[in-house]
Amino acid sequence: MTSGHTTAVAAHGDNYLNHSKGIKSWLFTLDHKRIGVMYLFTVLSFFLLGGIFALLIRLELWGPGRNIMDAGTYNKFFTYHGAIMVFLVVIPLIPAAMGNFFIPMMLGAKDVAFPRLNLASYYIFVIGAVFALCALFFRGADTGWTFYTPYSIRTSTTVILVVGGAFIAGFSSILTGLNMIVTIHKLRAPGLSWTRLPLFVWAIYATSIIQVLATPVLAITLVLLICERLFQIGIFDPKLGGDAVLFQHFFWFYSHPAVYIMILPAMGIISEVMPVFSRKPIFGYKAIAYASFGIALIAFIVWGHHMFVSGQSELANFVFSLLTMFVAIPTGVKVFSWVATMYKGSIRFNVPMLYALGFLELFTIGGLTGVFLGTLAIDVHLTATYFIVAHFHYVMVGGTMMAFLAGLHYWFPKMSGRMYPEKQAVWAFICIIIGFNLTFFPQFILGAEGMPRRYWAYLPEFTNLNRLSTIGSWFLAVGFGWTAVYLWKSMFKGPKASANPWEGNTLEWQTPSPPPFENFTETPIVTMWPYEYRASKNYPMTTPVQGSGKGVQ
Repeated sequence: MTSGHTTAVAAHGDNYLNHSKGIKSWLFTLDHKRIGVMYLFTVLSFFLLGGIFALLIRLELWGPGRNIMDAGTYNKFFTYHGAIMVFLVVIPLIPAAMGNFFIPMMLGAKDVAFPRLNLASYYIFVIGAVFALCALFFRGADTGWTFYTPYSIRTSTTVILVVGGAFIAGFSSILTGLNMIVTIHKLRAPGLSWTRLPLFVWAIYATSIIQVLATPVLAITLVLLICERLFQIGIFDPKLGGDAVLFQHFFWFYSHPAVYIMILPAMGIISEVMPVFSRKPIFGYKAIAYASFGIALIAFIVWGHHMFVSGQSELANFVFSLLTMFVAIPTGVKVFSWVATMYKGSIRFNVPMLYALGFLELFTIGGLTGVFLGTLAIDVHLTATYFIVAHFHYVMVGGTMMAFLAGLHYWFPKMSGRMYPEKQAVWAFICIIIGFNLTFFPQFILGAEGMPRRYWAYLPEFTNLNRLSTIGSWFLAVGFGWTAVYLWKSMFKGPKASANPWEGNTLEWQTPSPPPFENFTETPIVTMWPYEYRASKNYPMTTPVQGSGKGVQ
């Protein structure tokens, strides 16, 4: 329930969507919810563009020879797909969109700590994206999303535009992380202690620390690459007296923590969905919260497992291999806790829960294959094969995107004030889960059989598995497209949502749907742990907020 004042506000229909009207009210808004929505639509637009490049790549790989493009075009499309998906989609998707919208509400705050900085970070992100995408209209870029030297220094394509765009977008990531850290520290509602924080908040907090600490390393690396390309300074190019492996050290020192910038917020979403749809308290709350920081810490010391065949010493390989195995400990804690939360729970298989279960399946496969790749003897055989591609996509797409879709369907009623058609959503989920496994599981087999990744052509014996993978990509396209269509329609014509359709206990569910402009008309006072649930299936839940400081039936 909500306070009487908040209910009155809802009755008058005043919410963040209609509080002010006109394009300027959106472009210059300081409301964290509107900024989150702008991030969401911008990032999903880039997801569409990156997905188109992925479909074109899979079409080219339908047969062993040339099909729809030449080798040079294939390399450029491969680079566009990777750079867009990593830097413009998966990294900002959950922290910038979902984090911006829901973190202040989960904390009982009216906005983030620095609203103007929040808006600036959005425009910095857009400027960086436009800068990078300008390469599409010139000679393009063909280095792959990792920009490995010395090729990225010597190629005649417009690498500087793409690298410069990634450099600019990195500032957005840093500012967003800084804003979230200060907001979580300073704007928590009375009674909302650290041990009462929703687990999504813990995940965003750990992610923000990685963003602030790791992203400057990438920024410096990209600046050095641009300087070497422009002024022929010998930093990474051996021909100029540089060291190409040094670039790999710098790049992966950021890019491996970046994996957890992508996956930790996804884990936070799963930690919100699981208890709500299991009707049970989350199992091992503190263990999950602390595991987020364990993952963040280990992320900074395992970058060398990307470089087992780069020529680094046997001792370094052994150390990085050993450290890589430690990632499985905090990750395993989380997976065990989610499964234990479902155990003997009254599970409701609504669409958010289906996507959460899909996350468990796909992320577990991705994580286990990561343990294989952390083993030296196996990695030497599988490096630079399609096994790597499959592993990466099972973790990043199967993990991050499935959790994002779980969160999107979970919070869609709150964001839009509307419900979506459940049956259509279930069929779209089935299409996506089948399409994903059909696309990427054959690539594990291709990699184990020795098919190199990034190749434009391949041996005829790999044809059948590649065709299965291509067919799977069509299923994925249909599933994502279907989801976009029914959610778009539901925004305008869906049944009106109640304030708390899923019977969740965290603070965002204590406001009307869609939320008022200032989130809360009175500062809420938290009086209970956000994951408390009663055993009865028919109950008025005790809410964690009320102006009096007492739980209300």
